[in-house]
Amino acid sequence: MTLQKPHAPKIALALAGGGPLGAIYEIGALCALQESLQGIDFNRLQHYVGVSAGSFIAAGLANGITPHQLFSLFIDDRKHQAEAFDPAWLLRPAFGEFFARGLLLPGLLLAGTWQGTLGRKSFMRALEHLSPSLPTGVFSNDQIHIQLARLFSRPGRSNDFRQLKSRLTLVATHLDSCQSVPFGRPGWDHVPISSAVQASAALPGLFPPVEIDGQHFVDGALIKTMHASIALDEGMDLMLCINPLVPFDASVRQAATEAATPWAAPEPIPRIADGGLPAVLSQTFRSLIHSRLVLGLKSYEQTYPNTDMVLIEPDHRDPELYLANTFSYSQRRHLAEHAYQQTRQLLRSRQTGLSTRLGYHGITLNHAVLDDNRRHLCRPQREPTRISHALTKLHTTLNNLNQVVRAAAPPESQPAW
Repeated sequence: MTLQKPHAPKIALALAGGGPLGAIYEIGALCALQESLQGIDFNRLQHYVGVSAGSFIAAGLANGITPHQLFSLFIDDRKHQAEAFDPAWLLRPAFGEFFARGLLLPGLLLAGTWQGTLGRKSFMRALEHLSPSLPTGVFSNDQIHIQLARLFSRPGRSNDFRQLKSRLTLVATHLDSCQSVPFGRPGWDHVPISSAVQASAALPGLFPPVEIDGQHFVDGALIKTMHASIALDEGMDLMLCINPLVPFDASVRQAATEAATPWAAPEPIPRIADGGLPAVLSQTFRSLIHSRLVLGLKSYEQTYPNTDMVLIEPDHRDPELYLANTFSYSQRRHLAEHAYQQTRQLLRSRQTGLSTRLGYHGITLNHAVLDDNRRHLCRPQREPTRISHALTKLHTTLNNLNQVVRAAAPPESQPAW
C-alpha cells in the first residue's frame, strides 16, 4: 500500500511556451491528465506558472476554466460560442506600430542624408540611422488583452491577480534590462492578468513589445524555458511541468526505413537538412529551449530535493508535432487529439514509476480510463466507406509497386525528374 503524506499536498503546475502549437499541445495533454488522474483537480492547485503560450492556459486554469472548457474556447470550431477564441485576432497587422514608426521616417531620412553628404559618412552608416523607423512587430497583440479581459470579467472569474483563489505567476522579459519579471508576485500583482498574458507572449519580431507602467516587455521564454523555480521556492510537494516543444529524433525512423523492404517500408521521414532552412531553424530552436529545460530540471532536483517533479512532453521520435507549423492554427483539432492520445500513451508506458511517485501525494491512475480505446478528445471523423477504403488500399499498393519497379530498373531507364 502506498504511503501518503499526512497533510494535503501542495501541487504546482508550470507551463512552457511554444506558440499556438504549444498551447494546443498543452490543452490536449491537460484534458488527458484530468481524465486519467484521480485525486487532483487542475483548477484547484496551489500555484500556476505560465510562460508565453503557456500563460494563456495557466491564466485560464487559475480562473476556474477546466481543461475541456479551454478546448472548447481555444480549439473547437463552434463559432457560435460567445467566448470562443478566434485565431484571426492574432493575424491583424500592427497598423498602429507601422504608423508610429512611419512618422519617424522623414526626420531620420533627412538626418541620414545630411550625414551621408555634408557629414561625409558612408552610405551604409547613413542607412543605419533609418533603423528606428522599422516596426518592432508585424502583428498586433492588442486583442489578446481585450479579449482575455472580456473572458475574465465573467461571473466567478477575475482579471486581477489579487482576487484569485490560487497563486498565478505569468513571466515576461523586461526588454531594457533583459530581466525576468513575475507578473502576479508582490510589486507586479497590480497589472491586469490579460496585460500580463499579452506581455508574456509578445514574441519579438512577431508582436511589438508591450508597454506596462512606462516599461516594455517581451516573451518570457527569452531567459528560461519554464520558470518553475518561482513555485518551487514556496515549498511545493509536487511540481507538474508541461513542455510542448522538443527536438525531433529522426534517426530511428531513418534506420527503420532503410532496413525495411521497399514494399513494407513506413512513410519515410526525411533528414532534417532535407527540409531546408525552416526545418533546420525549427530543430535548432527546439534544441536550444529543450536543453535549457533539461539543465534546469537537473538543477531543481538538487536544489529542491523534497519536491517530486513530473515532466510531460511529446515523444522525441513522433514526427506529428515536429512537422506541424509552430504558428499554425488550422489543424488545431487534429493536433489536440494527437496530444491527448499521446499523453494517455505516455501515462500507460510510465504507469509503474508514476503510480509510486503520484501515489505519495494521494493521486492515482485511473486504469479504466487509460485502457479505454474508445475515448477521444475530438469527435472522430466518419468511418470511411468500403469503396473509399478499397480505393485507398489500391492507391497505396500501386505506389509501393511503383517504388519496387523504379528500384529494380537500370539507372539509364530512370526518368530525369
